[in-house]
Amino acid sequence: MRNIETAFQHVRGFTILLTIGYFITIGYVEYQHNALVAMIQRRLYILYNGKVLEAIATDRKDNVGVEARDHVKTFHQLFFTLAPDDKVIQANLTKALYLADESAKKEYDNLSENGYYAGIIAGNISQQIRVDSVAVDLRSYPYHFRCYGTQSIIRTTSTVTRSLVTEGELRNVSRSDNNPHGFLIQRWSTLENTDLKIINR
Repeated sequence: MRNIETAFQHVRGFTILLTIGYFITIGYVEYQHNALVAMIQRRLYILYNGKVLEAIATDRKDNVGVEARDHVKTFHQLFFTLAPDDKVIQANLTKALYLADESAKKEYDNLSENGYYAGIIAGNISQQIRVDSVAVDLRSYPYHFRCYGTQSIIRTTSTVTRSLVTEGELRNVSRSDNNPHGFLIQRWSTLENTDLKIINR
C-alpha cells in the first residue's frame, strides 16, 4: 500500500509539472504567434513600375515630426511657386489653401486685391521657392513651426533672390486626398521677406 501511495504521489506530481509546462509552452507559442502576425501585418508590398517594393507601416506618433515638416514645406512650395499663367497660379493656390486656415486665405486675398498675381501674369514673371529648413516644436500642441526659405523672382530683365521666414501653428485634422498629412496650418504670418541680391540680365 505504501508503494502504491508513493507511486501515486509521483504520478500526480509529474502530471502537475507536465500540465504547468504545457500551459507555459502554449502561452509562449501564442505570444510568439501574435508578435509574428503583428510584424507581418505591418509589412506592405507595393507594385511600382513593375517592381515590388516593401514598405513598413508605423504609428503616426513615430513620424509626426517628419510629416509636420513635409506639410509645411509642401504648403510653402505650392503657395509661393508661381508662373505667368492664371491656371497654374489657381491650381497651386487651391492646393495650398487646403493645407491652411483663413490666415493663408487672408494673405491670398490681400495679394489679389493689390494686383500681385495680375502683375505676375502681365510681367511674365516666374517665382520659385527653396525651403531651406523647417523647425517644428513638438513639445506643446498645437505645434509651433518656423519656416526658412529662399525665393527667386525671375523677370525678363533681372532675377531677385529674397529671404523668406514665416511662422505658424499646426493642428491635427482628418486626412484626405487634399490633405494627406492630416495637419492644418493656422495663425500663419510672414516674419521676413527681404532682398538678398539682384542679378541684372
